[in-house]
Amino acid sequence: MKIYKYLLTSLLALSALSSAQASNISDLIANRDIKEKIFVVERESSSLAVIEGGLTYSHIKGMRNMNHGVVKFYEKDGYVISRDGYVIKFDPESEKILKEYKTSKSAIGFVINKYYVAVANYDNKSVDILDRDLKPLQSFKTGSKNVGIKIYKDYLVFSQMDNDKITVLRDKNSGAKSPDFEIYKEFEDVGVMPFDAMIKNNNFITGFFKSEHFGVVNLDTMKYKKIKIMLGDRQPVLKVPHFGFWSISEGNVFIPAVGDNKVLVYDSEFNFIKNIETEGTPVFTALSPDKKQMAVTYSGKKFPVIQIIDTHSLKITQRFEFDGKVLHVRWSKKRPNLYVSVNDTNKVAVLNTKEWYLAREIFNIKKPSGIFIYEGIK
Repeated sequence: MKIYKYLLTSLLALSALSSAQASNISDLIANRDIKEKIFVVERESSSLAVIEGGLTYSHIKGMRNMNHGVVKFYEKDGYVISRDGYVIKFDPESEKILKEYKTSKSAIGFVINKYYVAVANYDNKSVDILDRDLKPLQSFKTGSKNVGIKIYKDYLVFSQMDNDKITVLRDKNSGAKSPDFEIYKEFEDVGVMPFDAMIKNNNFITGFFKSEHFGVVNLDTMKYKKIKIMLGDRQPVLKVPHFGFWSISEGNVFIPAVGDNKVLVYDSEFNFIKNIETEGTPVFTALSPDKKQMAVTYSGKKFPVIQIIDTHSLKITQRFEFDGKVLHVRWSKKRPNLYVSVNDTNKVAVLNTKEWYLAREIFNIKKPSGIFIYEGIK
């Protein structure tokens, strides 16, 4: 009888183990079919690291000065803007550089649509418009470092950092294959040193280094207004916030308070809701695909820390600290993952966002900063 019970127990255990293994295998098979191709800026080596299947398997070299390199995708094309003013077109599937064009000595931002690429330059102090194959079409001299460039309908909108001005260009050809832009509207004395911007519906929203407000241009009415920021003691900013540092959920706008340990929360009409007290001086806020959670990164002593905010309760729910400066984070749209570039230790950390733990670390990435996911892969 004892032998029978032992055999029965063993058989049941084996059956349970087989079921668990089958489940794990099914999960592996399912994950195998979820393809992601991730491009990580290698800040000091003029290259992009390519991650696929959870491993770094190649590097695209010859990407110029990638100190503040940014990658964008439009359909099947990839584009890079380098700190030293190059726009580089590459094939994200073959990983081949196709063409490059130098717009200036120093560039900071760019936008893409079906027919053109527009670049905001620091130095040559211009905004340049190229076709999708990087042939130059137009150049607007501003006498200022230019930032926060965005597209809205037939408009190109950007801020002039040195002139405290917002400029709206209009495409006279109204979306034709060959655009022809003119200066349509300029807003003077908008605030001191605008540094970046975003589009929310028909609103161009810009922040300032030296003004305690942010500015909103209604691009349908072409009216400008200032929104007061509720701040305490301001602290020096150790990292310039740029390229998508604000987040918009379904109902709220989340803005890192430049120089203060707060994330500011406004409703969709820019009415102030509250300040969320944070551990450090926030730099980036990155919203999850379902807009229920938001990752916040910091500068200074809190560079290695990220915190997670619940966008409904407006409370901090998770905290992670890494063994080096965190320069960027990116949520996956296909997997329950948050990718974190840890610059000092040459890796990308992967957080499981269902159960919130460090799932793995991806190495062989030199001084990583920006993380960009190509979604055209099948």
